[in-house]
This record gives sequence, structure tokens and C-alpha cells, in this order.
Amino acid sequence: MNLLPLNEWFPDGKEVNVISGPCSAESREQVLETARALKETGLVSAFRAGIWKPRTRPGAFEGYGEPALEWMLEAKEETGFPLAVEVANAAHVELCLKKGIDILWIGARTSVNPFSVQEIADALKGADVPVFIKNPINPDLALWQGAIERIHGAGINKIAAIHRGFSSFESGPFRNEPMWELPIKLKRQIPELPIFCDPSHICGNRDLLPYISQKAMDLNMQGLMLESHPNPEVAMTDAKQQVTPANLVKIIKGLSVREASSDDQEFTSHLEELREKIDELDKSILLKLSERMNIVEKIGEYKRDNKVTILQVNRWDEIVAKRTNLADALALGKPFVEKLLELIHGESIRKQTEIMNSETADSTK
Repeated sequence: MNLLPLNEWFPDGKEVNVISGPCSAESREQVLETARALKETGLVSAFRAGIWKPRTRPGAFEGYGEPALEWMLEAKEETGFPLAVEVANAAHVELCLKKGIDILWIGARTSVNPFSVQEIADALKGADVPVFIKNPINPDLALWQGAIERIHGAGINKIAAIHRGFSSFESGPFRNEPMWELPIKLKRQIPELPIFCDPSHICGNRDLLPYISQKAMDLNMQGLMLESHPNPEVAMTDAKQQVTPANLVKIIKGLSVREASSDDQEFTSHLEELREKIDELDKSILLKLSERMNIVEKIGEYKRDNKVTILQVNRWDEIVAKRTNLADALALGKPFVEKLLELIHGESIRKQTEIMNSETADSTK
């Protein structure tokens, strides 16, 4: 994919690329007050605000639309900030391009729908504007990548992804589960793609913002989108996840920003030695897994011949209890080992199911 490097099209010169502003443009005064305060920090690269707000239920505040764009343009004239606005359809795109909005982003509720993304892509043909694409609501890497490909297919080569987490039925500390493995996989699929993080929507509350922001930096993400409001407590949307410009400064200045690599030869040499050890250990793990699966197949054949079901709940509970106890003793972490065991168990069931089905297929010949 032919994409322009971030430093060729996004405002640079800052240690951390930050897009910030209120969740929603609520009034001319609020937009200008926020933009002025963020400008004073000297830490923000672009100013954002929600103009059209996709709401779950009718009757909720859905943004002020075109009048709010005028407030944004006034803020740009005063502060010099490039402006970033979310678009959800062709009409939004056309109006933003007409008004001279600098950066467009596609939200999670839109990126989940290929028809909507294609409509936006068609409206972008011939334009030269950066487009940020948030991950879909559900953890579907193909949908996320497909949205990026559709926008790139429209001739846009200034593209970045935004990781904002994924919806989950399970209750937890986050509004949206980070599932860091998905943006990592996306980066492997499209190495030249810049990825920003949206801690505001991952966290859903301001207390966790420093932790998620640091995590994004540790994973070498290229920037952050953080919501800021002069008085978050009275915000019309997402009040709990917004911070004042002063608290935004604390978050950004509290980050440890590390280099992606080092020119130190001693460091590089020692790192390679450790990686070689990792490679050998991985090889040993895979060999042991292969041995385990061979035994699993023998058990499957034994169950088949004795007409015993594949799933043995008591045995599975016993394995989990014993292995997680050992994991605690080895400081491996219970959630990690449980997830590993689930993967192994799932593959074991798949193999034994094949063995059972092969008997059924043979009997029908």
C-alpha cells in the first residue's frame, strides 16, 4: 500500500502527536475557549470536535452540524490549529471539503459498515485530505483493513488508523476492551500505516487515561486522540472521559516516550543474543505442543473406539486448576495461562472431532 509517511503530512515537531478537543462542539464559546487553552499548552498538533454525533437512541444530542463547523473555522483562524472532524456519509465529506476542514476521521460506528465507508470513499475521490480510520465497534480485523483499503482505493494516501478499543458484553474496567493484539496485527499487515490511539474511548473514564496513553507509547503508536473540555462535568456527551486542558498537560508530560530502535552496538548485540534464546525456546515449545497433540489424537481414537464423548468437563476443570496453580508459582499470570489453555483445548477438541467424524464418514461409505 502506497502511503505517505506521517511526518510528510501531519503537523510535526512535537515529541507526541496529539489530536485534542471536546467530544462535541457545544457552542461557539466552548469551542473557542477549548482551542485557546489547548494552544497555550504547546503540546497539541490538531484540534478536534464532534460536529455530527451518532447516538444510540433518538432524542440524544446529535451535534449542531454546519453551524459548528463555522465555530471550528473561527478557532482555526485564531489559533492556527489544523481541524479534525468525524464524517459518517458523503454529505458530511462534501461539506467539510467545501469548508476547508484539514483532517477527516471515520468513526467506529461507520467503519463497521462497508457500504458507508464506500460512500465516503466515493465522495473523497479527487481530494487531497488526510483520513483517520477508527477500528470497527466489533473486533474484526478484516473490516478495519477493508475500510482502510476502500479509502486508499479512492486515491487517498494520507491515511492513519485510530485504535479506540472494541465493544464487549463482559463488564470490566474499560468502556471498550483494548485488545492490543488487533492493532499489532494491523501494523503487521500494513507496516507503513501510522496508528494513533484513542484512550478516551478505550477508558470511558479519565482516571485510566494515563495508563492507556503510556501503553500506546510503549507499543510505538504514532500519536494520541484525547478529548478535552474546559468543564468536563457539564459536557453534553461523554463527560466522564474528557479532561481539562490542564489535566491533558499532566497526561502528556507524564508519558515516557521511547525510541523504536537504538544505534548502540552493545545494546543491539545483547538484544540479538536474547532473541536467539527466545527462538530456541519457541522451537522447544512447538515441539512439545506437537508431542501433546499426538497424544490428543490417540486419546481421540480411544474415545471413539469406546464410544465416549469428546468433552470431559471434569477433566478440563482439573487441568485448569492444576495449571493455573502452577502458573501462579511460576509468576506467569493466571489470565495468560487460562487463555493459552483455552487455545490448546480448542485445538484438541478440533482434532478429536475430526477423528470422530472420520469414523462417521467411513460408516456411510
